[in-house]
Amino acid sequence: MNLGFYIILAAQFLSALADNALLFAAIALLNDLKSPAWHTPILQQSFIISYIVLAPFVGAFADSLPKGRVMFISNIIKLAGCIIMLVGVHPLIAYCLVGLGAAAYSPAKYGILTEYLPPNQLVKANSWMEGLTVAAIVLGALVGGILISPKIIGPVLQTFDIPLVGSIAELAIAVIVLIYIGAAIINLYIPRVAIDHKPLNRSPVFLTKDFWHCFKLLWKDPLGQVSLAVTTLFWGAGATLRLLVLGWSAIALNYDIGEAAKLTAWVAVGIAIGAVLAAKFIKLEHSVKVLPVGIAMGIAVLMLIPVTNSTLAILLLIAIGAMGGYFVVPMNALLQHRGHLLMGAGRSIAVQNFNENLSIFAMLGLYAVMQKLELSIYLIITVFGLLLSGIMAALYKRHGHDQDTGNR
Repeated sequence: MNLGFYIILAAQFLSALADNALLFAAIALLNDLKSPAWHTPILQQSFIISYIVLAPFVGAFADSLPKGRVMFISNIIKLAGCIIMLVGVHPLIAYCLVGLGAAAYSPAKYGILTEYLPPNQLVKANSWMEGLTVAAIVLGALVGGILISPKIIGPVLQTFDIPLVGSIAELAIAVIVLIYIGAAIINLYIPRVAIDHKPLNRSPVFLTKDFWHCFKLLWKDPLGQVSLAVTTLFWGAGATLRLLVLGWSAIALNYDIGEAAKLTAWVAVGIAIGAVLAAKFIKLEHSVKVLPVGIAMGIAVLMLIPVTNSTLAILLLIAIGAMGGYFVVPMNALLQHRGHLLMGAGRSIAVQNFNENLSIFAMLGLYAVMQKLELSIYLIITVFGLLLSGIMAALYKRHGHDQDTGNR
């Protein structure tokens, strides 16, 4: 791995750090506005709607320019969304603009790996990317938890008169603006790579038809199908799990939002551990072997229900995260490899993002409905855990015999 790869990692780290810290700051801002509890999953839905609506176009956009330039433009859009939230635009609207930048950013950050590195380094590169992204999630949760903590940040507001900042949540957003600026600066130093699979036509109608063609192509490919299904389920489950932990810890552990935000970081620590283990033990051609770990992850989620001890909670959340990292990293690498061969990195990742964020949108919607109905958090956890294990078991039953993917 050369210097250019580490510049890509640094840019991704800062951008992901800001994204994850901003979520908790935006939730705190919703609390300041006395918004109902079900607005929290809607907040995340507003972020990911761009991934779904713009999926036919962001892949072609990522493939039409050098990936580093795409990442820079996308970070500027995120920065703009953060700033308008700071100046008073409602979080549900401003966070939607941040999501627009993230939707354009994602095909570029992963697509550059397949263009910059040979196939035999993809699992290792993905482990680095996922591991550092998870580190950013951990630090994002910690930074976000600290920035919205009245005990820590309250005295700062009382001591200093900061323009545009009148609350703890607004100060948190102001700090996150600086992180986005740092990410954008690093984007300027990302190595240029040759533009691969450049779109022949930029017409929205053509791009929509091309996206639909790529969508069907990836789902019809046997290895594309299983890897796409698993990553789709994982990210839908992961987004919902973060909110479940926030709600569960408030009841089971009596945590406030700052403490609960920090608790979610332990899942990310586990994902990093799982990603490292996957890089060490799982080869690209044997990726399908990890499916049973996904079944176990759903069962582990159910084990949260009786836990009332913070140490046990941390250990269980690390285990859940490790299982997730162990099965998603090989699946992600397999999906990128197949997508790059079939249609180009940017297009394949746009298809991946479309499916994953459709899953996130649906699961968050289900969570919002259950919150609106004021169902017990323990019942919600039960539904979530059984759904995760059941779908993973069905995928293993269908694809578990595909043990050797090397010659597909």
